[in-house]
This record gives sequence, structure tokens and C-alpha cells, in this order.
Amino acid sequence: MKKARRRAARRDEGLSRERIVDAAIELLDERGEDGLTFRALAARLATGPGAIYWHIASKSELLVAATDAVVSHAMAQIVSSSTPHKAIRSIALGVYAAIDARPWVGAQLSRAPWEAAMLQILERIGRQVQAFGVRGNAQFTSASALLSYIIGVSIQNAANGRMLDPPVARADFLRTVAARWRELDAREYPFIRNVVVARLPGHDDRSEFLAGIELILAGIATSVS
Repeated sequence: MKKARRRAARRDEGLSRERIVDAAIELLDERGEDGLTFRALAARLATGPGAIYWHIASKSELLVAATDAVVSHAMAQIVSSSTPHKAIRSIALGVYAAIDARPWVGAQLSRAPWEAAMLQILERIGRQVQAFGVRGNAQFTSASALLSYIIGVSIQNAANGRMLDPPVARADFLRTVAARWRELDAREYPFIRNVVVARLPGHDDRSEFLAGIELILAGIATSVS
């Protein structure tokens, strides 16, 4: 029994909250949220569930910690920019890329918007809104509009990617959708028939995302000029 305890102690040496979170991120990337269990995590770390519970109390806490780690890394990769305009674009692209690579991050951000990961993004955006010259209550409105757009569109883009499973060429998928929408009643759906259908097959999600950021920033610039 004493030998077994010594083996268990050696096996758990170095087990930390950071190691647990890193392993959880790996499982989330490989299997999604349903595949993240304490049993699977214990197997990945070659330890017992009890050792993990010493650091992390629940799966919800683990998801929060994993999301915070991914967002912290994404924010750390953003290089300094010469203007608030460029900085906000960089923040937006960093969030977009993180959620595109890991759709579970977007799901967690929408599920727990009051946790540290979302606050990190809002803080970075808010500082740039202030640097933009926005004053008073318009600071909150501007930062909130940017945050909602960035998170919302990033999540939608990641969801669109999952729609193509089993894999199908994106261009073929969009052409099929456009052809179906082209058959809609022109009186009931004039915008979709005349604008969306023409734009849909060749559009680029990332470029459209950035175009939306530019529209919001143009409005902010107008308000401070």
C-alpha cells in the first residue's frame, strides 16, 4: 500500500492548474465540450480525478479557465499599433481567429459573458475607444457595439464552418445556397434576390467581417469629429 501511495505521489508531481487547463484545451480541440470529462482529463494527465478536483472544482470552472487561457494568449499576440483604428482591427482579428480555430471558445464566451475572458476583450477595445477620442456615455456604447459585433460575427463564422461537415467545398456550398435563394419570391425577398444572391457565392467571410468593423469605426469617427 505504501508503494502504491509513493507511485501515486510521483505520478502527480508537477500537476498544476496550468497543466490541467492545457490538457483540457487539447481535449476540447479534439473532442469538443462533450468529450471534456474529468475521467478523460485524468487519463490524459495520467492521474486520478481527485487530484484534478484539488485544482478545479467543476467542468464549468474548467471551461472558464480554458477560455480565459485561449483569449489571454490571443490578446498577447496582438502587436502594438500606431493608431486606435489599427489596434481595434488587430483585436477584432485576434478574437476572430481564436474563435475560428476553436469554436468552443465562442460558445463559452456567449454562455458566460461576465467572466474574465470577455472582460479582457472589452477592456482592450474600451481603451482604444478612449484613445479614439470618444467621450462620456458614448464610450460604453461604442465599445459595446464593437464587442457585440466582433463576438457575434466570429461565433456565426465558426458555426458556418461546422455546417460544412462532412467536408464540402465552400464555393460549391455557397453556390448551392445562392441557387436556392434565387428561387425565392422576388416580391417577398427583394433584397435577398437582388443583393445577397449576387454577393454570396464569391464573398470572403474574413473580408466581410473587417468591412463591418470599418463601418462601425467610421460611425465612431463621425461622432468625435
